[in-house]
Amino acid sequence: MTNLTTLLEVGGPVAALGGGAAYARARHPGVYWSTIGLPISTVRLLSSYSSVMEACGLTVAPSRLRVLAVKATTRREVRPVPPRRGIIRPTSTGLRLRLRLAPGQEPADVAASAERLRHAWGVHAVYVTTIKPGVVELRLVGFDVLRKVRMPRKVEEGFLKVPVALREDATPFVRDYRTIPHQLTLGATLSGKSMYLRHLIAGLARQPVALVGVDCKRGVELAPFAARLSALATDPEQAAELLPALVKEMEDRYDLIKARQGIAPDTPEEEITSDIWGLPESERPVPIVLFVDEVAELFLVATKKEEERRDDMVTQLIRLAQLGRAAGIYLEVCGQRFGAELGKGATMLRAQLTGRVCHRVNDEASAKMALGDIAPEAVMAACAIAPERPGLAVAGDTSGGWSRIRTPYLSLGDAAEMCQDSAHLVPDVPSLKPFRPYVPARPVEKAAPAARPLPVTD
Repeated sequence: MTNLTTLLEVGGPVAALGGGAAYARARHPGVYWSTIGLPISTVRLLSSYSSVMEACGLTVAPSRLRVLAVKATTRREVRPVPPRRGIIRPTSTGLRLRLRLAPGQEPADVAASAERLRHAWGVHAVYVTTIKPGVVELRLVGFDVLRKVRMPRKVEEGFLKVPVALREDATPFVRDYRTIPHQLTLGATLSGKSMYLRHLIAGLARQPVALVGVDCKRGVELAPFAARLSALATDPEQAAELLPALVKEMEDRYDLIKARQGIAPDTPEEEITSDIWGLPESERPVPIVLFVDEVAELFLVATKKEEERRDDMVTQLIRLAQLGRAAGIYLEVCGQRFGAELGKGATMLRAQLTGRVCHRVNDEASAKMALGDIAPEAVMAACAIAPERPGLAVAGDTSGGWSRIRTPYLSLGDAAEMCQDSAHLVPDVPSLKPFRPYVPARPVEKAAPAARPLPVTD
């Protein structure tokens, strides 16, 4: 009876502790990882490192000098040599570990064993990154960071750089317009495409950049940000007037660059330029980011008369995509579907869009149009996105690399408020003034009436 009582007294706290750990793992994976998962995975890694590397085929035969030294000093069996392990660096989402590869190994060998390492060390995923020749970094992620997105506290920010989402390896996905000037973003209804667009606009609103919008859905997506927009077109008729104005602005900037290239014999090399970033800051025009929401509305026509207007607008878009980077004009083209069936010029426009972000789409053909020409293996990953995870997408570029990302939640009201607070940053671009959207003045809050002093009485 005494033993049973003691067992119940001990088992109660243990069961409560186990239940609390299970609850934290399901509801608060970050807390579970920091308190329980991190120590367990670290012990597993340290205790089984050599055997796991040997099982994964990541060991090499020891050198002759090592064999002679082992036989001379001990009677142990000479075992294969694993990659030299660096210091384990814990993070809030996992572990980081650098490996110096043995002679004859390459990073692809370690990357091919990532799934085995994940199971051996009990983590959610393992990602391999090449640091320099002969050195790779293993990034161990302890839990699914895309289930509930929390952006890192320290994120690389800068001019024309917007941290817009979180990658599956717990690193931020930064939209850098200087590196990838133009991008195509696809996504079906309720896929999270609008959330992605909100983060881009809210991030750029705080920078000295001219924002231009083409939203042929009567402005329902971009009109809430009108306070920060330098120009807005809400139907194809207005877009047919705005796009030629942008092309004219681009041509004027090229004239400015060409005038600067009237090179004198004594001109220093650093003053010779082929784009606006080489101009002196006092002469440099402000960058322009053009957001095209629902690009299919620019392609679709119902009459023969509209077909001519469509061809003109597509031509202007292609010219901006081909020549706009050097003039500081960048494109963000969004839509539910993008394919050759839209009409003449669709494939040519897509070829100029370096970056690709594909949210959940309704058919495989749309995913192929977004990713098939740059990363064919990413098409199936885009088709596997579940409707229960809005904001999840596959991001790639023409280098062939791709990764899963997810955008954190940002309400429309908060994004519009950020644009309203930064309305004073709208730059002065004379060619865009005729297209500046009307923004009604905010109602002035009435101050509370001042309290009247009470009369002095006896």
